[in-house]
Amino acid sequence: MSFGARPRAVLALLGTLGLSLAAAASPASAADGTPTTPTQLFNGYRNCSTDADRPTYLPSLGNVVVEGVPGTTDATGNPPVSVRYQAWPVSDPSQTETVTRDRATPGFEATSILPGDMLADGQTYAWRAQTVAGTAASDWSVPCYVTIDDTRPASTPAIASPNYPPNQWNQGGDPVRFTLDANGADDVAGFQYSWTGSFESIVLADFDDHHIPQPRDPYADPGHFVRADATGGSATVDLVPPYGGAVTLWVRSLDRALNPSEATSYHFYVSPTSPTVTPADPSPEFGDTTTFTLRPDAGLQSRSPVVSYSVHTVNGPDGDRTFDVAAAADGTATTELTMDGINGEHVEVTSKSADGWVSDPAFWDIDYDTTPTVASDVYPENGSGGGAGVPGTFTFTPKAKGVVSYTYAFDSEPEVTVAAGADGTASVDWAPDSAGPDGLQVYATTRSGIQLATYYYSFTVN
Repeated sequence: MSFGARPRAVLALLGTLGLSLAAAASPASAADGTPTTPTQLFNGYRNCSTDADRPTYLPSLGNVVVEGVPGTTDATGNPPVSVRYQAWPVSDPSQTETVTRDRATPGFEATSILPGDMLADGQTYAWRAQTVAGTAASDWSVPCYVTIDDTRPASTPAIASPNYPPNQWNQGGDPVRFTLDANGADDVAGFQYSWTGSFESIVLADFDDHHIPQPRDPYADPGHFVRADATGGSATVDLVPPYGGAVTLWVRSLDRALNPSEATSYHFYVSPTSPTVTPADPSPEFGDTTTFTLRPDAGLQSRSPVVSYSVHTVNGPDGDRTFDVAAAADGTATTELTMDGINGEHVEVTSKSADGWVSDPAFWDIDYDTTPTVASDVYPENGSGGGAGVPGTFTFTPKAKGVVSYTYAFDSEPEVTVAAGADGTASVDWAPDSAGPDGLQVYATTRSGIQLATYYYSFTVN
């Protein structure tokens, strides 16, 4: 772990954490001021506990990171100092060990480690810090207390739901109430859950510009974590599944050191809750603007009224687009859509209920062929005719309305744009330089500036 100026986050990944500590070996030079007791004490990037009866639980992971911010009364600069850390088992204070971080900067976190060979699983330790400048030393800090926990919870959690029984179909609309239980593992502090079976990394802390940890509480994220009501207890959480049909929630227990248990799962089924999407014109032409009526699933509406819809359109002239439409009191809504997808219109709609339930998507599709028709008497498509130097006329006819021009190119020749007539057609004359296979590509452009699909016309020159 390098000490840069940019904020960082530390992750506990499934109970493993890699550490690389940068600490110079040379002793600190004497500071002009009096060293002051380190502040901002942290262990394992979590807050120091000064209460011996409520220690911080940490996995040793081979060592425990300890840190504090040293200081001096010297206001003229930041001469380097050392920070001395002492640690001992609470059960036997005579077994004290000392580690030192040299060349630390006053006002910045000074990190060192308590080596793993002095730490035993299940034991509680105290540690304290002292600033040293030359031959002067500050008072010791108050002790911090940590209990080493390298053992994962002994059992997987138990999962139950009163409103979505397992392995059967359930009407969607209400959030799923889950009761999660430690299942006899008396050290469980909370639970982590996932709809995918892949669990979020546990972020221990962020860091400010002075490398001071800002510990995060994972249980502040209700989308992935919930705290147990007591150590070894249970928790109740209401969740909205991300999709209908066969659904699985994966859960694992976390002990006080954030060691995870093995994961277990809860399987259930949610009946489809898709809205209906109905256009006023069931077969609109390209370029038409059509009103769509959106209606909620009746079972979903009876559970919790639909308050809005999310409409997603694909492959329009400006790319994909998503927008929300407010629903009326009866859950219905209307919206206008212009049919401007050059290969067709593809609409996806989900509803959102007052209780946060998001429905399965509903789809509406129509395909369009917006390529122009190309015809030539002299050079028929996929046929042969004419000859080198023999001119031929190529006529472009639109399949979509509103065409104002065509852009075409023969083989590797530069593109040319020609205006369309009042009826949307255009004709061009062209003579080949030599015999053999040849080709033409052409697309139309509408008065609104939409470039339509390209047509590829192949022929052979005699």
